Amino acid sequence: MDRYSEITNKNQREIVLLKAFPCAWGKCSFCDYILDNSNFEDEINKVNFEVLENITGKYKVLEVINSGSCFELPKDTLARIKEIIKEKKIEKLFLESHWAYKNRIQEMRDYFEIPITFKIGVETFDYDFRNGYLNKNAKFKTVEELKEYFDSPCIMVGIKGQTKEMIDRDMEIVLNNFDHATINVFVNNTSSVKRDGELVNWFANKYKHLVDNPNIEVLFNNTDFGVGD
Repeated sequence: MDRYSEITNKNQREIVLLKAFPCAWGKCSFCDYILDNSNFEDEINKVNFEVLENITGKYKVLEVINSGSCFELPKDTLARIKEIIKEKKIEKLFLESHWAYKNRIQEMRDYFEIPITFKIGVETFDYDFRNGYLNKNAKFKTVEELKEYFDSPCIMVGIKGQTKEMIDRDMEIVLNNFDHATINVFVNNTSSVKRDGELVNWFANKYKHLVDNPNIEVLFNNTDFGVGD
C-alpha cells in the first residue's frame, strides 16, 4: 500500500493516504475502500504518524485522504497534521468529506487555519442514480446547496446503468460551477457495481480535452494520484 506521493502535473501538491475509523456511512454500493479502516486507534495513529513523516512542504500544498471522511481521522492524527502544516509552512490543504458531515465543514476550516479545498464524492448530479443505485446518501437537491459547504466535487463515470446524457450533464455542471473537480473513471472492484467499457471509451474520446484543463483532474485508475494499491 503506497500512502505518500507527489502530484506534479496539475495543482502540484503532496498527498497522503491515511488510516481512519470506519466510514460513518459505509453503504455506498460501489465502494470497497472501507476495508482500509480500523477500530484500533493506536494502530491507526502509528501508521499515520509514519506516513506523515514523508511530508516536506515543497509545494506548500497538502492533500489528506482516507477511506471515508476526514472527520473519521483520530484526534491525535489531526493534531499531528496541524503541527506539520506549521512546521513545513504549508499554505493550502485538500480534504474530503461525506455529505453527512456538511454541518461540521466550517469546524475543520477553523481548526487548520489555512485555506481548505473541500472535496466531496458526488459521483453524479443525477439524484436518483446517486442515492438509489449508488446508495450514496448525499441528498442535496441543487448545485447551490452543495456549494454552500463544498468546493470540489468528485464525479464517477463508466458505471453500467449510467447514460451518456447523464455524464454530459455532470460535465456541464462541473465545468460551469466549480473551480476544481476530480473525474474518477470506475474500475471494477469487489463490489457488485460493474464498469461499462463502452461508456468509458466514449468518455475518454469525447472528453479527452479535460486532460489539459488545469481545473479538472481525471483519474483513469484508482492509483493515478500515486497512493493506494
